[in-house]
Amino acid sequence: MPPSIHRLTSRIGAIVEGVDLTAPADPETIATLRKALNEHKAIVFDQVDLDNAGQERVAGWFGALTTAHPNVPATDGTTNVLAVDSETSKANEWHTDVTFVLNPPQLTTLRSIVTTPYGGQTLIANAAAAYRGLPEPLRALADTLRVVHTNQYDYARPAAASALREEYDRVFVSTPYETEHPLVRVHPLTGEPGLFIGGFAKRIVGLSGSDSADLLRILQSYVTRPENILSWTWSPNQLLIFDNRITQHYAVDNYDDHPRRLNRVTVAGEIPVGVDGRPSERLLGDASHYSDVLELEAVA
Repeated sequence: MPPSIHRLTSRIGAIVEGVDLTAPADPETIATLRKALNEHKAIVFDQVDLDNAGQERVAGWFGALTTAHPNVPATDGTTNVLAVDSETSKANEWHTDVTFVLNPPQLTTLRSIVTTPYGGQTLIANAAAAYRGLPEPLRALADTLRVVHTNQYDYARPAAASALREEYDRVFVSTPYETEHPLVRVHPLTGEPGLFIGGFAKRIVGLSGSDSADLLRILQSYVTRPENILSWTWSPNQLLIFDNRITQHYAVDNYDDHPRRLNRVTVAGEIPVGVDGRPSERLLGDASHYSDVLELEAVA
């Protein structure tokens, strides 16, 4: 039987049932999951029986894997698994993963390892819906703009409360990266434009720092409108996959000092392209050790 896909909200998110993630890859199933991601932007699997190797294998259904992170080491002797652990960081700012490199991941997978007795949700926002919601004059302006993203503007750095967090912060920024991306990115599979901003976006090219901050704040407010957001409350042994090209996400820090850990595996992406057809440009830092570039023609 084909997978069963149930919508979670009108704009983002679906639950997938009837897929054995421990079975060998089936091209028809993979195509169905890709179609679901294109439509829903984020899909969730409940009661999965996966270890790190199994998560890497499932992520590999969608393409070549990145290493864990350009700067932060992989977990548990792996190459591709990053521990998203409350002991070292709390990513409680809206962001898209690793946008400070030339070709950010196309997909992110998160698997619940340690969940909290309350709180700890992951919020995921539909950046294509945000773009569609812009007033026409603001949309026309956004289409023309470029934004510099950098890891020196780090979403994951709270005021360090422990030696572990201080060390994480140091490693995260140890090699600087900067990339100029289109503010509006065209999804290569669907042709949808989406706002490509978030926590690593530092400044808009041609604007002052204060003007950049003001305009980014206005645009970001369209991303985080409640109707554009899926709020996912974690249970043990779940797998969440979201399209990193056209979403942002946020880990809600509302669980006190309870431990929380998700394991992350990401899939290599292509170089973003704007509505004018112009690709992103690397400004600082070579991340070729982190990710190959996916070669994929954009939708005309």
